[in-house]
Amino acid sequence: MNPTLPHPEPVAAPAARLALKANGASRGLLDGAWWPRSRDLLSELPALTDALHPLWGRITRIAVNPEYWPVIPRKISANGHVVKVGWFTPEIDPHKLLLLSYGTGRWDLLIIPPETGAESAARLMAAASDHDGPPLTASALITADTRHNGTATATATDEPLEPDEAWESEGGAAAAPTAVPHQPSPPDRSGPDSRPIVGM
Repeated sequence: MNPTLPHPEPVAAPAARLALKANGASRGLLDGAWWPRSRDLLSELPALTDALHPLWGRITRIAVNPEYWPVIPRKISANGHVVKVGWFTPEIDPHKLLLLSYGTGRWDLLIIPPETGAESAARLMAAASDHDGPPLTASALITADTRHNGTATATATDEPLEPDEAWESEGGAAAAPTAVPHQPSPPDRSGPDSRPIVGM
C-alpha cells in the first residue's frame, strides 16, 4: 500500500523589483529601473510584465541587447497572452530593456545586474526613476554608480566617445566626478499621480 502524499501548495513567483518614474515626469533617457533576480529571462520577464500590465497596459514586445543574457527566448507567456522577445546589437544599450505596449507606447528601463548589492541597486533605482533624470544612458548610469568614488566620469550620451574623451574616461586625465547620488533607499513615490516601487 502506498501512502498518499500531500500535494504541495503552488509557490508564487517573487514580485518584480521595479522602480518607475511618476506620472507626468519628464521622460529623459529612462522610464525607470528593473532589478532581476537572475539572468534567466524566461523566468524573469513574466513577473515584470505582470507588474507593468496594470500600469502600462498589455506589453506585446520586449527587446534586449544579448551581451549579458545567456539565453533569449523568442516569446514568453504573460497575463494570458504571448509576448514576443527579441534582441538587437548595437541598437540597444546592454543595460537597457525596451518594452512596447500595443497602442500605448514604448518604455526604456535600466537593467540593474542581478548580482548588484541592495544599497547600490537602491541608488540606481532612485536615479533611474527620478522625476527629471537621469541625463545618462543605462550603461553610463551603471558606470557612474560603480565609480561613485569620483575616479572617473561616465559619458552621458549614446554617441561614441571622441578619442580625447575616451582617453580621459580610461584614466588619462583627472576628470570631474560624476556619480549617482548616495541614497540608501528609493524615494517615496506613493502620491496620487505616482507609480510604485515594487518587489523590494
